[in-house]
Amino acid sequence: MALDKLLENEAQSEIERIRAEAKGRAEKIVADARERAEALLDSRKRSLESQHQAGLVRARSAADLDLNAARLSANESGVSQVYGLVNEYLGGIATAPEYRDILSRLIAQAREAVPEAEAVEVGPQDIGLARILVQDVPVRENPSIKGGVRVVARGGKSGITNTLAGRLERVKAELAPQISRILAE
Repeated sequence: MALDKLLENEAQSEIERIRAEAKGRAEKIVADARERAEALLDSRKRSLESQHQAGLVRARSAADLDLNAARLSANESGVSQVYGLVNEYLGGIATAPEYRDILSRLIAQAREAVPEAEAVEVGPQDIGLARILVQDVPVRENPSIKGGVRVVARGGKSGITNTLAGRLERVKAELAPQISRILAE
């Protein structure tokens, strides 16, 4: 029976060795799996954080664009309102006491540009005043002229128009940044 015992002990030792080896392999497999899982988890976390940061950047950019668009729209609206008020004022300027001086200067400037004038044209509302201011050439009514004058050159083929609305139109581009700055303040 000693041989049985010896074989049984040897088999038991072999079983223990195989179990220990299997346990070691299993622990290594589990450790490797944990390591891969942690690496995958870290990679996913970094990826999600990058996506989150990119989403924040996109959201901030979109918000900045919306804010700038709103500012631009408000600015354009404000500038349009200012020009509307100015045009409204210019529409009624013919009744202002200083309009005689204004019309006189507009006529003088236009006549400087066209020294050989054939006629001076003004709107129907200004015909009486223009006839007082201009004595040396005929003064004619021109319904398309408002708040200013058109001086017609000899031969009638050319001339120059000098109106308050025309002057405003010429300086709009220069005034827009100043108006915008004032409105922003």
